[in-house]
Order: sequence, then C-alpha cells, then structure tokens
Amino acid sequence: MAASLKIISIGAMSAHPLWSEKGDVRAAHTTTSLVVSGDAVILVDPSLPPQILLPRLSERTGKGADSVTHVFLTSFHPLRRRGLAAFANATVWIGELEQKGVREQLREKLEQARAEQDAELARMLREELEILNACEVAPDKLAEGVDLFPLPGVSIGSNGLLLPTPATTILIAGDAVATAEHLEQGRVISPCFDIQQALESLKEAIEIADMIVPGRDNLINNPSRRF
Repeated sequence: MAASLKIISIGAMSAHPLWSEKGDVRAAHTTTSLVVSGDAVILVDPSLPPQILLPRLSERTGKGADSVTHVFLTSFHPLRRRGLAAFANATVWIGELEQKGVREQLREKLEQARAEQDAELARMLREELEILNACEVAPDKLAEGVDLFPLPGVSIGSNGLLLPTPATTILIAGDAVATAEHLEQGRVISPCFDIQQALESLKEAIEIADMIVPGRDNLINNPSRRF
C-alpha cells in the first residue's frame, strides 16, 4: 500500500543566501507535511504555532488535531516543533541518534548553567530535556510505505522519510535539502553540525528520490531525473 502525501505549509528561510539576502527578511519556518498510510496519520515537522497550523491543517486536509496519530520530527531544532503542543494525543517520533546526541548536548549545557548559577537558562534546558525525553525513537518503518531515511549532517542525527510508490519515490528531506536552489546548486544549509556529512546526505537524497520535500520549500522534482 502506498502512502499519501499532502503539503500543509511551505517553509521559508529568514534570509535566503542563494537569493543574496542578508539579515532577517521574513519569519523563518519549516515545511510541514502530512503522510497518511492506513490508520497512521503522521504530521511531519509542525513548525507553525498552533493558532496558524491548525487552520492550515483543516484547509489542506479537512482534519483536526485529534486526527493526527503521530508527529515525526526530522530534527529537534526548535523551528520544527513550535506547533507540537497542539497534538498532545499523538505519539512523537524522532531518530535515535538525534535524540541521544541532542540529549547529551542539553545535559552538558545544563551542567554549565548550574555551575554558573543561571537559574533561568537551567529551567529552559530542563524543559527542552522533558520534551526530548517524551519523544519515542522512530522505527525503521513508521507505517506501510513510510520508511525512516537517515540524513545526518545538518544536525547530529537528522532523518527524512522515504515514500516509495509504484510510480515514483518521494523523500521528505527536512533541511538535508533546504530549498530548490540548494538542491540545484548542490549546497547545504548553514550553519550545520557536520558540513561533509551534510553534503553526503544531500548526495544520497539526489540519488534515491524522484521527488523531494525540502525543509524550506515546496515539493519539487529532482532535477537530475528525467520525467
């Protein structure tokens, strides 16, 4: 059974470096997608605040928050989960490497904040850890026709979702493929955790996918493929 895909909200960069933009030109947010396979209704990267995201979800699919069974985070970056609170009944999935790596980073920062007696920062870090620890490790197969696809580099353990169908292979790439221009020029978003690893992930995305959902753009055809 093939999974279905619907773009809920098209993301944007605060300043697009490949458009020669500098400073904050617009509000940054990431592309949010909905994947449906059987009884699984998976919302990917709920980036917009709930008061904006929920009307978009209704406009694009006719579904409400209670219809979402799972939320998948391509990374733990705060931009990817601003609307998370609206889906309290959903299981939240994140990649195992991403969860472990970010947990270690947050614990180190928390120890430093305590040593410096920065109570407000320590409180914020504890809240981040609570959100992270409430996530479940994403399985290799999230649902029929929905496979986990590791794309590390932009973050320590970022992941995409691969949706193979009889006609085409779709990859929800997160910021591993930021925009159409990044894909066309073979560029990765900056800053990133490991630029060489990010470039390898970009290469893998180009090799495997016919169509790509970038982290900050609409669904695009892979320009290296002939249709």
